[in-house]
Amino acid sequence: MRPPAATPPTAPAMPDPGLGLYLHFPWCVRKCPYCDFNSHPVRGSLDEDGYVGALLRDLGDSLADVPPGTIATVFCGGGTPSLFSADAFARLFEHLAPWLRSDAEITLEANPGTVEHHDFAACRRAGINRLSLGAQSFSGSQLARLGRIHAADDTARAVERARAGGFEDINLDIMYALPEQTVDAALADLERAVALAPTHLSWYQLTLEPKTEFARRPPPLPDDDVVADMEEAGRDLLAGAGYQRYEVSAYARPGRRCRHNLNYWTFGDYLGAGAGAHGKRTRRGPGGVRIERTRKASQPRLYLADPAATERVAVGADEVVFEFMMNALRCVDGVDWPTFEARTGLRREDVGVWSELAAAGLVREDRVAATDEGLRFLDGVLQRFLR
Repeated sequence: MRPPAATPPTAPAMPDPGLGLYLHFPWCVRKCPYCDFNSHPVRGSLDEDGYVGALLRDLGDSLADVPPGTIATVFCGGGTPSLFSADAFARLFEHLAPWLRSDAEITLEANPGTVEHHDFAACRRAGINRLSLGAQSFSGSQLARLGRIHAADDTARAVERARAGGFEDINLDIMYALPEQTVDAALADLERAVALAPTHLSWYQLTLEPKTEFARRPPPLPDDDVVADMEEAGRDLLAGAGYQRYEVSAYARPGRRCRHNLNYWTFGDYLGAGAGAHGKRTRRGPGGVRIERTRKASQPRLYLADPAATERVAVGADEVVFEFMMNALRCVDGVDWPTFEARTGLRREDVGVWSELAAAGLVREDRVAATDEGLRFLDGVLQRFLR
């Protein structure tokens, strides 16, 4: 009689990415017609001291149960955070210092149209070590249609000034499938971006989001076949230039992936501070895993009136699988099943639709990851988890 086969050991879950922190700065010079973020054009002067003070009160509450040296990544997003001075960030990070890991990744979003007012060397001294520039395009006519306040050459000047100020890790945001854009024009934008040698590129498709100006008055966009040609040619161009695609719209030089975004995509925990900021915390106890989403008031005046006020919503067990997949399946390599089980409190067997998707060639059987075909039709794959 043959002895039973040995049970293979369970692989450990991927390392804990640490706690993330998102800081939202809700003001911008002008609201772009495609933007659905919580952003508000500045009216009059910017009350920098008042808002930083509110963030510090907010953080005092949020960090109450966070051990020192726990925060691994910080992302300052908006809006346009670069409207704030380097002194404002120095004040924030001096307060945060006890909670930050020694190797913390700290990112600042900046608009190339506002960086001439910024002292990049002072930002670097304040602790910021990664810069994300919203270039979007290098076409003057497209920038005008997108409502951007910068000119095509401003991005190159911003990169030059950032490097002179001590920044080595720089991301460029570039959009494609812009109004009436051709494949050649989309590739020309990518070539200009690559020529600036950023360490990271976020190359993503323009989409018409609800409640935006573009949704109310849609511009003429390229058809699906043209967009597919852009995507294929663009991925080839970026791969040839040494950028590895690791997420649906993220490309990086070796060792330069955005750790903060990877934490989101692998269902890690993060705090959110600032007007409209979101957060996610996982609580573990005798009753199992409990996942909670947090949200701050979106309107700056309401947030300033009570920065500690937080809406808290428990994520139901029926929602956890969809939320996990919505994030993890964006990653080209996905995550392993032990990580799914550790971060959701569920078992692989609880994902009943997985075998059907694997049989259809849309996901991998060995890990929580989409195939190349699944990435092409990711929205449809995710719909299957809503049943």
